[in-house]
Amino acid sequence: MGSLFRLIIGVPGAIVVTGLLFLFMASMIRQNVRLEDEQQAVNINITAQLQDTDISSANRNIKRPVLDAPPPPPPAVNDPSNRPSLDGVRAAIPNIDVNLDIGSGFNPDRDAQPLVRIPPQFPDRCQGRAGAKEIVVLQFDVTPEGQTTNIQVVDSSNSCFNRSASRSVERWKYQPKIVDNEAQWRRGVVTQISFVLEG
Repeated sequence: MGSLFRLIIGVPGAIVVTGLLFLFMASMIRQNVRLEDEQQAVNINITAQLQDTDISSANRNIKRPVLDAPPPPPPAVNDPSNRPSLDGVRAAIPNIDVNLDIGSGFNPDRDAQPLVRIPPQFPDRCQGRAGAKEIVVLQFDVTPEGQTTNIQVVDSSNSCFNRSASRSVERWKYQPKIVDNEAQWRRGVVTQISFVLEG
């Protein structure tokens, strides 16, 4: 009912407002408005021809820029007492009667090196007094691919933290042990993980 009432009132109102705007604009267009400062019309001639200019006479009037003269060279020193001595220090090479194998100086062999060590998450089920420090000692092997395996708990001050420490070590990454330019197993790596209870 309300929408029908708005339709009955709105449509004739819109027609009246539109008609008044139309009449107002028509009256504005019919008025002769004179500009006080009328400008002269611009004359555009499309068929105008350009005049050729003499290039040789135009080039005669161009002045070339004068370049700065380069600086003079530094004065030559001809005094022989001013030159350094190139003789150097002469010494005899010592004779060493020892059979040494120095090698190449580069040893590619290396032990397993840690790349990524993800810290353990503090288990919610483990409780203790604030400021207490719990320690878990683990032993594991590093594969030739750098993965940790055979993880064992060697010692622990609280067994509640053993599982969290072991899961942390499982995600560690290593550079493998290199012997004779080949990746090898590294067995018996021992690490210690500490948990500090915050209060």
